[in-house]
Amino acid sequence: MASIAQRKITVVGAGYVGMTCAQLCAQKNLASEVVVIDVADGRAKGIALDLNQMAAVEGFTTRVKGTGEPRDTWGSDLVIMTAGLPRKPGMSRSDLLATNGKIISDVAQYVRDGSPESIVIVVTNPLDSMVHLMRVKTGFPGKRVIGMAGVLDSARFSWFIAEETGANVVDVDAMVLGAHGDSMVPMLNYCTVNGVSLPALVAKPKIDAMADRTRNGGAEIVNLLKTGSAFFAPAAASIAMAASILNDEKRLLPCACLLNGQYGLEGIYMGVPAVLGASGVEKILEIPLDNESRILLNKTAGAIAKDVELLKSLGLV
Repeated sequence: MASIAQRKITVVGAGYVGMTCAQLCAQKNLASEVVVIDVADGRAKGIALDLNQMAAVEGFTTRVKGTGEPRDTWGSDLVIMTAGLPRKPGMSRSDLLATNGKIISDVAQYVRDGSPESIVIVVTNPLDSMVHLMRVKTGFPGKRVIGMAGVLDSARFSWFIAEETGANVVDVDAMVLGAHGDSMVPMLNYCTVNGVSLPALVAKPKIDAMADRTRNGGAEIVNLLKTGSAFFAPAAASIAMAASILNDEKRLLPCACLLNGQYGLEGIYMGVPAVLGASGVEKILEIPLDNESRILLNKTAGAIAKDVELLKSLGLV
């Protein structure tokens, strides 16, 4: 991994998630250069100029470049893929897979050609199937293509637990595994407040309600905003993963990883606890599961497999 003075990060997509990722990368000085690329290159250039003018106030040394030219991304150490369309009224899941699958395929080509040693974090939805597609199209080893979902879902669950218990959110440790969607699996036995298990603090009906709210966390924000979707927390979750990789922090974070026999699953991307370091996914941790959690994880794996099959039927894989 290059030194900070030489590191380069590309953020694909200059929407709200992408621009917030670029901001956090710069403020944390994660790299000497952050490239923001978007088909609307004027937007990308405007965001870059604004962030560079912020440097004097915030005191960071990262330089941000906005572009619409893939060649400007070449030589990146890490790529954060945020570009893609949200699901719109009347749009089927197949439509969304086809639209965002094409975007992923186009980006994968220039990442493969120009940044062949990079590590890719995918944020684009439908998350689990888009990570699968990115790996196939880049041809990268699975450990270098990772999906951001579990960090975000766990952060949402952590906040709901803090609200319910009155605890400081920094004392809450929550873990959510499985797909990034309705079938995600909050791991109640692994959720604690300063070491005290969640079931010891909160009654089961309230825990179930918080778990359901977590599963619908993105939709709740969409409904409140009316236009647009969440971006602060998704960006922060992405940068937590990026920092662990670039700084070789070896953090144990829930993220979408390629499974090769872990949890009894093969060749599928799914949210699991993983150690992220300089080489990407350095270890997938297999935690003991109760029967209910195992059943739910198998169910979420089935939902992911259906999306992958749909990708195949669309000719994208």
